[in-house]
Amino acid sequence: MRVGIIHQFFRRCTPALSARAFSTKSLRERLVEILPQKQEAIMKLNREHGDKIVGTCNVSQCIGGMRSVKCMLWETSLLDSQEGIRFQGYTIPELQEVLPAYEGGTIGKHEPLPESILWLLMTGEIPTEAEVRGLTAELHSRAELPDHIEPMIRAFPEHMHPMTQLSSAVLALQTESKFVAAYNSGMNKTMFWDPTLEDCLDLIAKLPRIAALIYRQTFHDGVICDYDSSLDYSANFNRMLGFPAEGKGTNTEGIGFDELMRMYLTIHCDHEGGNASAHATHLVGSTLSDPYLSLSGGLNALAGPLHGLANQEVLKWTIEFQKKILDAGKEINHNTVHEAAWNTLKAGQVIPGFGHAVLRKTDPRYMVQREFALKYMPDDPLFGVVKTMYEVIPGVLTEHGKTKNPWPNVDAHSGCLLQYYGLVEEDFYTCLFGVSRAFGVLSQLFWDRGLGLPLERPKSITSEWIREHFADEDKFSNFSHKDGQFDQTSVQVP
Repeated sequence: MRVGIIHQFFRRCTPALSARAFSTKSLRERLVEILPQKQEAIMKLNREHGDKIVGTCNVSQCIGGMRSVKCMLWETSLLDSQEGIRFQGYTIPELQEVLPAYEGGTIGKHEPLPESILWLLMTGEIPTEAEVRGLTAELHSRAELPDHIEPMIRAFPEHMHPMTQLSSAVLALQTESKFVAAYNSGMNKTMFWDPTLEDCLDLIAKLPRIAALIYRQTFHDGVICDYDSSLDYSANFNRMLGFPAEGKGTNTEGIGFDELMRMYLTIHCDHEGGNASAHATHLVGSTLSDPYLSLSGGLNALAGPLHGLANQEVLKWTIEFQKKILDAGKEINHNTVHEAAWNTLKAGQVIPGFGHAVLRKTDPRYMVQREFALKYMPDDPLFGVVKTMYEVIPGVLTEHGKTKNPWPNVDAHSGCLLQYYGLVEEDFYTCLFGVSRAFGVLSQLFWDRGLGLPLERPKSITSEWIREHFADEDKFSNFSHKDGQFDQTSVQVP
């Protein structure tokens, strides 16, 4: 089945890949070519379909967090409840087959570079290896921090959460905003995309150094190694975090934490626009706040327990789940996990890491991590727990009958992978998520300005408005509508 799907995929994308196989354009050069076509396509779409209805909103959705309300444009990715995420039309397995890997790696065998997914998110195209190497070099050239950032991070209180530090540091970078300078100089709004692109690339380039400073200062001795522009984005990030090329978990083929970081940053980069961090970034950006202010807003949303903080919450729960079974003198197997899962539910508690607001099947991002673990760390005890939970808990939740989606999501797996490679400081995990998510939300922010999308301003209502608005309908609540007439259904009518 998978072979057939891959063959269909290659038939679909081969012409486009062949046409650009030797391209060495920079990202900016390619976007300048694409932008007019995309602008015309959006204007044509609005002219031809501007009055069409794409969705509705009932009272339950209004009260319940606007779940599934179709009301915003997000070009970089689309989430399907059955299929999972598609980045610019491509599934994660498809991208693993075609996106360039690290220099010396093999496409389809090694993990795609985050630089590759950034190019795809921005342009909608599979980049050539030359384009990716050029983008890596460009990000390195933009990575130097202004003088005030490192002292500020080192002066933060020791107990300040890493996500608070990350959001604050991004805000402090706003002094460097090229968009602000251009806006204040009176730039024509049709060109707002240009300094926005500059800010987005500058910010993405600077995030690894900022996150690494936060990690080293908060959890270790504060010493951080020099920036190494000879490495790819992920490998350099790992060195600054303090993880050597041949660190814990590296196998005989040299596959280690660098490959995990490449995979992690790629699969967490975007998840369409309705999630809290993406929507917050888009909303703030729609006011013409610059990318620094916008991303900081998104990071603040990501820091919440119901969003990005969930991965460390799930890990803590999983470790405690494992401990309870082992402390009872039992082994981790299907029977003991089944029993412990039911005990959790009967106690009125939830099993975190399972279910998703949109997905109704196993999260493809979970499956990619599972395949990585099966390949590189199959005997890790914590992965053994996660693996057994995957095999047992969906059945328990289905039997329990109160979960629409009993399958695991991305948060159910990432923690055990990071633990295996030695990044054990759980409070830092959401910062990794934030570095990754910047790729997607800032790519869309570029297109927000490129397409001239307006200020977001939905209409809110009060609960009293709802009661008054539907008061007349409530008078006829015992009637049914048939053939244009009301027929009373609660009593017999002669």
